[in-house]
Amino acid sequence: MRRSARVLAGTALAVGAVGLVVAPAYGDDDGSGDLQLRPSSVVPGGEVTVNTSACRDGGAAGDASAVGAGSFTLAPGSDDEDGGGGFRVPPSAQPGTYEIVATCADGGRRVAGDLVVTLSSTPGQAHPRGSVQTGVGGAFGHDPVQTAAGVTALAVAAAGGTWLLHRRARGDGI
Repeated sequence: MRRSARVLAGTALAVGAVGLVVAPAYGDDDGSGDLQLRPSSVVPGGEVTVNTSACRDGGAAGDASAVGAGSFTLAPGSDDEDGGGGFRVPPSAQPGTYEIVATCADGGRRVAGDLVVTLSSTPGQAHPRGSVQTGVGGAFGHDPVQTAAGVTALAVAAAGGTWLLHRRARGDGI
């Protein structure tokens, strides 16, 4: 019993030691090289400015087709500035989160950033647009003859029901 306990304890210690030695590897922990989108949350029809420090030497080709904006160009940056460009979100863009990608001209490095499309520029406040498609028509149609026929049918049914209830209350039967 003691031997199996020692083996289990030794195995647990060995696994723990390996876990401490093997640390997860993350690239660009400081966030440099990512695609910065300003603003990161935009309404349909809004302008987005794109910057990155990853492609300073040769610029980059940007791709915003996920949101429907197509391709755009990032100009090369200088020693002090990041490379930059921009695009316009189409007015038909649907709310959601979209990945915007740029590929550096010098080496083909790929950087990405997330763009959030919202219905309102005020966070947390959305205004509905359009009509509700329920599959049920309105109370009044476009044809006045059909509307008059429907009202007449309802009036006849109400009068007939009242007459039948009156006969039954008198005891005449139906």
